[in-house]
Amino acid sequence: MQRQGSIGGTAAIRIRVTGGILLATYLAFVAWYTLRPLDVPWVMPANLHPLDGLRADFAAGWTEGARRVAEGLALLAPLGVLLPMAGGRLGVSPLGSLVRTMAATALLSLGIEMLQTAVPGQVVDVDSLLLNTAGAALAHVLVVPAGRSWLRRRAGNRAVPPPLQEPAQGRTPTIPRVGIAPWSDALPPSSP
Repeated sequence: MQRQGSIGGTAAIRIRVTGGILLATYLAFVAWYTLRPLDVPWVMPANLHPLDGLRADFAAGWTEGARRVAEGLALLAPLGVLLPMAGGRLGVSPLGSLVRTMAATALLSLGIEMLQTAVPGQVVDVDSLLLNTAGAALAHVLVVPAGRSWLRRRAGNRAVPPPLQEPAQGRTPTIPRVGIAPWSDALPPSSP
């Protein structure tokens, strides 16, 4: 049985498998990149106030602030494309797809931030969570609707053979209902 709104045939399987493999590979890279111990002489304190870290970076210089924003947006941006690709559905609400992708990215980013509390040299930063989610949302908005539209057009332009029709065989035979035999007919004759 095919899910509603999903791509049909082997193209769907190829897209889902490719998306799943790329997603797993990318998540392994993100885990390595964000959860490896860093050898640093000192560590900044955790940033639990939204946008405070970005304000401090921009106060230190526009170059530093722009670099920090670009890194935050780029880290999980591929998830904005890979998550819908692994799902492989064409006929879904664009807003629903965006919300699901943002929620999954936010949860993944939150998980990474929580795991970083146990890694030497890594600190929790709520700004990273916000930037990671915004980056995935931006990538989703820029790529996914256009990709789904292209796939729908491509699937619609293919020559689809007419469905196979079986030859007419007439009316389906019916069997009259058979009643239950009385107990006297079902029991063996009694001997005197």
